[in-house]
Amino acid sequence: MTEWDLKKLRILRTLRDRGTVTAAAEALLMTPSAVSQQLSNLTRQLGVPLLEAQGRRVRLTDAAHLVLRHAEEVFAQLERADAELTGYLRGEAGHVRVGAFSTAVPALVVPAVRLLGAEDRPGPRVRVREAEAGRAYELLAAGDVDLALSLAAHAPTARDPRFTLLPLLADPLDVALPADHRLARAPGLRLADLAREPWIFGGSDPWSEITRAACEAAGFVPEQAHSASGWTAILALVEAGMGIALVPRMASAPGRPGGVAMRVLAADRPHRHVVAAVRQGAEQRPAVARVLEALQRVAGTFVKRS
Repeated sequence: MTEWDLKKLRILRTLRDRGTVTAAAEALLMTPSAVSQQLSNLTRQLGVPLLEAQGRRVRLTDAAHLVLRHAEEVFAQLERADAELTGYLRGEAGHVRVGAFSTAVPALVVPAVRLLGAEDRPGPRVRVREAEAGRAYELLAAGDVDLALSLAAHAPTARDPRFTLLPLLADPLDVALPADHRLARAPGLRLADLAREPWIFGGSDPWSEITRAACEAAGFVPEQAHSASGWTAILALVEAGMGIALVPRMASAPGRPGGVAMRVLAADRPHRHVVAAVRQGAEQRPAVARVLEALQRVAGTFVKRS
């Protein structure tokens, strides 16, 4: 197979554009003899005559024009590659695969993607994969996602060499009560005031652990009346008067049933801590860094709004 020397092909192209060896040499900051030598070498490499005498000058042969026709396609592709590489280095190109738990998708990931899309410069393309908080690190370690949104309660220790963790926000937990509950409008409601109420939370999912830990910190063990893990199901049960539930603020805003009263606790106010994680060193990738920055900005806005 023929070896194609891009440097020599560029010299040939410059000769075509400039018309003479001297003019080509000036444009390339070379001597005329060096230009002639490089083109002679290219002729030997390709095995076809590239130049022919025309008086005191030389002109390109038909073979040379054929070679340059194909070379132009190569040069154009290299220009596109150079532009894409430059964009990659600026964080403007590439894919970032994000694994996030369900409530983080509408509350954090989607606003972050919109934020990137609103910027003046192009942004990386984000691909979203919904995953349970505890599963996010398995996907990250396996290389199935580039960035994971999870809960600090399920994060590995900060000394785990596989990951870099970035705290994003403390998501307040509010209590969902039936709208006609006797405590729905009680002033200064505390979590401890709800110790004797029937509770709704999942059986073994992360939210079960968070609910139990919050209630135990307030001095009681919650009585589980119903087991549910999806927020639509939980709020439907609350609206029906079948129990109460702790609901993260990230999950309580969209589509809340009218028969549910969301109360901000006056004291014993629990939170769940949301973190972003990447594989160690991946935070240096420009595209990943831009997505992380957008997530931080959205998280900051969420905290102020909350």
